[in-house]
Amino acid sequence: MAFDGIITKCIIYELNNCILQGKINKVYEPNKNEIILGIYSNGKNYALNICINPINYRIHLTTFSKPNPLNAPNFCMLLRKHLIGMRISSISNYDLERIISIKLEGYNELNDFVEKTLIIELMGKHSNIILINHNNRIIDSLRHLDLNSNSNRNILPSHEYVYPPSNKISFLNLNSFKEFYEIIHKKLKDFDIDFVLSDTFTGISKIFVHSLLDSLNLNKTKISKEDLEILYNYLKNLLENLGTSSLSCENYIDSQKNKLDYTITLKQSSSTLSVNFFLDDFYSKKEASEAFIGYRNNILKLILSELNKYKKRLYNIDKKLEECNKKDIYKLYGELITANLYRISNKNLNEIELENYYDNNTLLKIPLDKSISPSSNAKKYFKKYNKLKNASEIINMQKVSTSKDIDYIESIIYSIENAITINELNLIYEEISENILSKEKTNYKKNLKISKKKISQQIAPLKFLIDGYTVYVGKNNTQNEYLTLKFAKGNDLWFHTKEIHGSHVILKSPNAEIENETLNKCASLAAYYSKALHSSNVPVDYTYIRYVKKASGSKPGMVIYTNYTTINVNPKNFSEQQILESS
Repeated sequence: MAFDGIITKCIIYELNNCILQGKINKVYEPNKNEIILGIYSNGKNYALNICINPINYRIHLTTFSKPNPLNAPNFCMLLRKHLIGMRISSISNYDLERIISIKLEGYNELNDFVEKTLIIELMGKHSNIILINHNNRIIDSLRHLDLNSNSNRNILPSHEYVYPPSNKISFLNLNSFKEFYEIIHKKLKDFDIDFVLSDTFTGISKIFVHSLLDSLNLNKTKISKEDLEILYNYLKNLLENLGTSSLSCENYIDSQKNKLDYTITLKQSSSTLSVNFFLDDFYSKKEASEAFIGYRNNILKLILSELNKYKKRLYNIDKKLEECNKKDIYKLYGELITANLYRISNKNLNEIELENYYDNNTLLKIPLDKSISPSSNAKKYFKKYNKLKNASEIINMQKVSTSKDIDYIESIIYSIENAITINELNLIYEEISENILSKEKTNYKKNLKISKKKISQQIAPLKFLIDGYTVYVGKNNTQNEYLTLKFAKGNDLWFHTKEIHGSHVILKSPNAEIENETLNKCASLAAYYSKALHSSNVPVDYTYIRYVKKASGSKPGMVIYTNYTTINVNPKNFSEQQILESS
């Protein structure tokens, strides 16, 4: 649900019950869109989060801390100068507008009584935080706007603060359903009810209307006059309860957009701050998810860029190998010219036709450089042959190396796509910084062991119980290498999908003979945590840890193994049969 006027009214009601007359003792600006006010009220400390992000704009109390920049931004310093020590005398908004006025009073450095107002405008991309004095003059704002930047008013220091214009109607001023119907029924001929209500009345969002239609089982495209009356009565009843404890927030899956959101309902709230802390949890999870997705996409973009470089390098290597594969023909040209020098009397030839004694004396056309002698042409072909022969060995080594690098990068991509936390992404980024990225921070290697240790303490491999045996699954290359080469013992069993990127799976074996059914379950687990998750009949290799080695100079998680057995399993069996218990 958009943070609309109804939510704003509920938040203000709850804030007035807990931080009114509270004293501001801290001001933070974690990022360019957010201000957090530390408030001491009635023996408790509160943190008021004011966010003007174009999508996640809102105001509410928060219990989640956020990292702050080492140097406070200018607007943060200004707010500290003007607000710290001030008391909150009132918190209000007009009608259902998303413009909150926090009136403050206190004493300045000359011990004079002063009054100031913090205006929070929550209007999407036009959101702003503005500090004004007792003369309604702007002291400063988080965002400076003027008429030249397509703003409808000036938001600049020393200018008079003016409320933004609005041509919408207040639903609170309606006296009857008849009046409501007369306003909207003509518009319903051309538009759906959600657009009409949000476009006509102040503080009502489309998503809120969607939630009303769903809860009342009304169709937005075919809505009758009787349905409109039901909608009007419910909405009027809900708005009459604004400022009471009869409203609460709850999760809501928007049927129009098929995504998780929230809405306000006529339900007794569980506490005096239920709406505040519901929104705090909701937006905290949402921002964490958005931050994770953004971070993951940035790393993916980085690693895919590297992958394209290596694939381009492999393409150039293949082109060179195609040329190297012609080396034998150049040798043949040299041999045939040398063997027939006595027959070549004309030295100004572009080509010559000679019998190929390797192919039943079939005539073969050989290009010649007429500026040099036939014997020099033969030497030229032998020289080209030797050059390509030497180059072929080097290029083949480069191809093997580049192919291994591509295989390793694809394993990184698999790890990124299956990461579920920021810490897992941090570990993957450290790995690619050390092994793939060409430019590294100068002090990166010095701090690498420390940072890895910290992250490894926070991230544990997956752990399962199968038929009484403990089974571990690595989440990325670093964990795979740790489990296989350091954690596991010689008699433990190692599972991995055959020639398919996936996790290393370790079965801790107490020197006992493992049943085939258990082996199949572990193999099924290895297939489940691989790129073959959605395939069937997946080949999985397994062997004892003592037969798994790491080649010198190979990338993390890249191993070689011998004495293995291959079994084919269906990874879907793992999710269908509840054979594992995560611990």
